[in-house]
Amino acid sequence: MKKPILFAVCLAVALPVFTSFAEAGPIESACNRSKRKASNRQLCHCIQQVADQTLRGADQRRAAAFFKNPDKAHSTWMSKRDSDDAFWERYKAFGAQAEAYCGG
Repeated sequence: MKKPILFAVCLAVALPVFTSFAEAGPIESACNRSKRKASNRQLCHCIQQVADQTLRGADQRRAAAFFKNPDKAHSTWMSKRDSDDAFWERYKAFGAQAEAYCGG
């Protein structure tokens, strides 16, 4: 009788933790994996919330790659392609909003 109750309690405690990992967006996941001193789960979650409001899924995945390889950001910024320029404008707007909203 005690084992099913213990299992139910463990499941109730663990489920929200596992669900939050599964629901993390690409920017939040990349932020959490980054080795930057200023990053923490709360800040990464906040940044993802702003990304969800300001960037499409493809833009989020592209921006998430910047955490692992900052040279990609520089290449995009320096690019002469119209599509890169358009993305960079959206990315800058996202960054400004994330800084204002998340205080980072």
